[in-house]
Amino acid sequence: MQAFLKGPSSISTKPPAAKEKAAAGSSGEGKRLKPIPWVEKYRPKNVDEVAFQDEVVAVLKKSLEGADLPNLLFYGPPGTGKTSTILAAARELYGPELFRQRVLELNASDERGIQVIREKVKAFAQLTASGSRSDGKVCPPFKIVILDEADSMTSAAQAALRRTMEKESKTTRFCLICNYISRIIEPLTSRCSKFRFKPLSDKIQQQRLLEVSEKEHVKISSEAVSYLVKVSEGDLRKAITFLQSATRLMGGKEITEKIVTEIAGVIPKETTDELLSVCQSGSFEKLETLAKNLINEGYAVAQLVNQLHDTVVESEDYSDKQKSVIVEKLAEVDKCLADGADEYLQLVSLCALVMQQLTQNI
Repeated sequence: MQAFLKGPSSISTKPPAAKEKAAAGSSGEGKRLKPIPWVEKYRPKNVDEVAFQDEVVAVLKKSLEGADLPNLLFYGPPGTGKTSTILAAARELYGPELFRQRVLELNASDERGIQVIREKVKAFAQLTASGSRSDGKVCPPFKIVILDEADSMTSAAQAALRRTMEKESKTTRFCLICNYISRIIEPLTSRCSKFRFKPLSDKIQQQRLLEVSEKEHVKISSEAVSYLVKVSEGDLRKAITFLQSATRLMGGKEITEKIVTEIAGVIPKETTDELLSVCQSGSFEKLETLAKNLINEGYAVAQLVNQLHDTVVESEDYSDKQKSVIVEKLAEVDKCLADGADEYLQLVSLCALVMQQLTQNI
């Protein structure tokens, strides 16, 4: 009987230990593997790593030397390094320990109405900050409030912000980041040093993409790199995201121009050429069929509008009058699509006008 009782107890003590080991092993593996999007992985860690924006970097470096910053307003197209630049500057100013305490970052996804400006931002701005760092470097006696996508803030919230900016100038600096400076009220723009971020040049983008490809051991043809740059239109974030998506799709094989076209959702040139040739033929039945096929294939009509614009403007086959009428229609369609109009109807309407322009002189 005793032996019988001993048996199960000796057996039951072993599996938990084995389980613990297995759990420890799996959690260890989980800790080791931390997949990070390449956009975040290769985000500039300091101001020197920011690409192409030489004037902004030069001014910020001078400000960092004296540990003093004015209120800043960064504006320009997406993916040009606005948020990365101010975060890199803040990290250099405060170091990794104080960064979390001294920087308040609010994005468009956060609630940023007048109430938040009056409560959260004001409360943070009123806190005083000491001028010491654990590593002995000079630390400025102010905090930084970063308001990303500031152009989506209401006018009332912007108006509430201007008073806080003035009152708390001794303890807080503000950095407003936006795509369209025209949407920021005049009293705010006059209180900030304005910096325009330019779309990145093709050469700089190619250089960065090749660096990322090398570090991630990605095989990519030179044509594919050039096409990535063309498709992303000066937006480095978009280019790196496409590169990562293409790498995942190919699984170690070489990335070609065709794969980039698929990933980016770009409509192949043959399709746009076919569309224009059908418009030239004057057959509305063919046009309707092609329009249905385009929608069924899942192509975005907004993307088609962009590509047709470039094709029409650069083409020498159309007269200036034809170009002006077609481009005006493209603008109308683009606005309607932005307002949520039906894609198929807008596409047929656009193609009908193109057909009318191309066939009336025959």
